[in-house]
Amino acid sequence: MSNVLSEEKKQQVIALGKLGWPLRRIEQATGVRRETASAYLKSAGVVVCLPGWGRRAPAKPANEVTTDLSEAKPAIGVTTDFGQPISPPTAQQDRASSACEPYRTVIDQGLGRGRNAMAIWQDLVSDHGFPHGYETVKRFVRKLRGSPFVWSQVLGSRQAGHPLPC
Repeated sequence: MSNVLSEEKKQQVIALGKLGWPLRRIEQATGVRRETASAYLKSAGVVVCLPGWGRRAPAKPANEVTTDLSEAKPAIGVTTDFGQPISPPTAQQDRASSACEPYRTVIDQGLGRGRNAMAIWQDLVSDHGFPHGYETVKRFVRKLRGSPFVWSQVLGSRQAGHPLPC
């Protein structure tokens, strides 16, 4: 029966567990897998703590509690004027251009070759040092392609016997 620990090894695992050693350290010291050590410790009644559990210090109590509003401290400075009201952009206002705009031709070429936004972004990063994230390219590609993909159209075409687009 080679799958049962010797009594000496079992006692060693239990002794280390009683000393508060974590299972990973017991595994390193004894060569007994931590799952096995955990089972032996539980059967011996030794509490096994999971990593990260119970290591935080208890929360600090509040320094002072004010229940009477007459004792409350006033705010140092309160601003009620938020400036000019924000109006929605009009067609005449300049919209901020995308960070992808300088790379429009490269992105168009990638789309023309059938590449998706992830592949285009990877090309931009590796070949052109594009400093922005994938989401930026994804939004720009959606804008170039037009309307976003609508699943109801796919489900309707699938019911008509057409395969799903890839």
